[in-house]
Amino acid sequence: MEQTVEDYKLIFEKEGVYLHTNAKRSNQDTTIPGFIRIVERAGVPALEWSPLEDEGRSAPAVLYTKKDGEGGEEDTNYDPGYEPDWAVISTVKKERDPVPIRDSGEWSFSLPLSELYSLRRARFSLGRNFLVLTSRSGHPLPALHFHRGGTRDLFRALQRYIMLDQSPVDGRLFIAYPHDPNALSQSFDKLHLFDDGGADLVSRFIQDPYATTFGGFSKVTNFFKAALKPPGSPAHFRTAQDPSFPPHSDEEPGFELINCGVELGPRPDVTRGQPLNKWDEYLDGEGRVKNPEKIKELVFRGGIAPSLRKEVWKFLLGFYPWSSTVKEREDILRFKTDEYFRMKVQWKSVSEEQEMRNSLLRGYRSLIERDVSRTDRHNTFFSGNDNPGLTLLHDVLMTYCMYNFDLGYVQGMSDLLSPLLFVTQNEVESFWCLTGFMELVHQNFEESQEAMKLQLLQLSILLKALDPELCDFLDSQDSGSLCFCFRWLLIWFKREFSFEDILIMWEVAWSGLPCDNFHLLIACSILESQRGELIGSDHDFNTILKHINELTMKLDLQSVLRGAEAIYLQLTQCKELPLKVQQVLGLYVPSSSEEDSPDSQASATQRLLCESQEGAASSSSARVPTYP
Repeated sequence: MEQTVEDYKLIFEKEGVYLHTNAKRSNQDTTIPGFIRIVERAGVPALEWSPLEDEGRSAPAVLYTKKDGEGGEEDTNYDPGYEPDWAVISTVKKERDPVPIRDSGEWSFSLPLSELYSLRRARFSLGRNFLVLTSRSGHPLPALHFHRGGTRDLFRALQRYIMLDQSPVDGRLFIAYPHDPNALSQSFDKLHLFDDGGADLVSRFIQDPYATTFGGFSKVTNFFKAALKPPGSPAHFRTAQDPSFPPHSDEEPGFELINCGVELGPRPDVTRGQPLNKWDEYLDGEGRVKNPEKIKELVFRGGIAPSLRKEVWKFLLGFYPWSSTVKEREDILRFKTDEYFRMKVQWKSVSEEQEMRNSLLRGYRSLIERDVSRTDRHNTFFSGNDNPGLTLLHDVLMTYCMYNFDLGYVQGMSDLLSPLLFVTQNEVESFWCLTGFMELVHQNFEESQEAMKLQLLQLSILLKALDPELCDFLDSQDSGSLCFCFRWLLIWFKREFSFEDILIMWEVAWSGLPCDNFHLLIACSILESQRGELIGSDHDFNTILKHINELTMKLDLQSVLRGAEAIYLQLTQCKELPLKVQQVLGLYVPSSSEEDSPDSQASATQRLLCESQEGAASSSSARVPTYP
């Protein structure tokens, strides 16, 4: 059915809104001028963007529709050569009676306002205003750059159909709510947060917030916490039309004065120490480590001397308990040696005929053989053909498949093993050190990738608190997801530093000081060291990715470590550190009400946060920091 003139009504239009495509086709423009519009189509309000010149293009517009599960067909009629980095769908779900959308070019989009979840606006130092929209499915649309202003006018026009409430934790972010008073409870019903439905939700939350929401509250962002508070509460959202909303002298009032609410003090100077070069003096008469925390502090401060590295690594990675005696360690070594070879025999004894019927084992072996042949071949321990180091690398990885068959082998694990094997020079010890390392990072290699997504989110939280301007720039170039840091976090910077440097970096991180997520602070330190290059150049998504990849072997480890520790101290000294940042750093201690909650007591994550907090606050005021 064709769309009639009566079905279409233009509500708002603004020219000079640019889309930075970062297209992968070399013959396409990377900056496209266009119009932003609010229209009503068949009575349904929508926000649309289209280029100035859209005639003659055959590719369909991207249509965002509700995911209500009510039938519909998948439309696979999209250009397979077009793969924008911000794309949120590869197929488009159509409603039974779709709102007519005109075919207006490959980069056009139309988003029903009922599907708009949030808008984030900002201005960074290069002078561009931009707006990032997110749909209720959780995916961002391409950043829209307002070269001639107009975001405030757009906000006013949108409020004819929706309410825009400012987030209390990020002044740049506005959450969209429908004017329908019943819609909020309906949206909670769809999230299945409450077993007894959404009726009278707000009053129940105000009367007893923990009993009402604690079990399912993790499904909602912190923005809803303030949205559900009484209007008189200090953290209640302010709308864009609030008289207290600070004006600005230019055509975009209030634009530059929005901030994340984090006022950080000066970043302290940090010095590194000397490597741990003595061992016996820290042992008692039976060989027990007298003060493990002192050892960890020395390791964190300066690493480990090469002559002691093998011995200390076995403690850091759980091969030996810190409280074990020399005699007990001899027994542990015998036991672990026997256990290792029992597992090794399992895969060594599998015949070719058996393996042909075991696709998992066959697949693991194929991946291992391929990766072993190209892992650290520049290192003399693994170089050349028929190198015994390669055989050990292969055998340990195959045995790990027997130890953890559910996880098996995933690409990247050979990168974690090779330094362990190089340091220990021992098949059994390297295997058990690998199991200890994998206890820290095994979730990185799980198929769901939930742990990697969480770490990228946590890294984004830290970076927004530290450097909102850098975050704004990355957002504007469709790089706000920090996906270019994926490899850093997956294998703990193994390919970013030299082989010798990675030995130091890993042992520093294994100390567990000053927090469990110190590797995220290392990532922040690297990103901040590159901010001038990133913001000061005409980068887009592809060139940002290229620049980050080209940092390999060019980073100064000691400078990065000093920066990471200084960032930790700067954040912990902040008197009003946002809750999310506290959680990432392991500083959050739940209130007594939360501790009494059955759901809170059942949360393993919460317990770990509590444990990591013990004594950490004392480091923030120490002139020469020590980490318990």
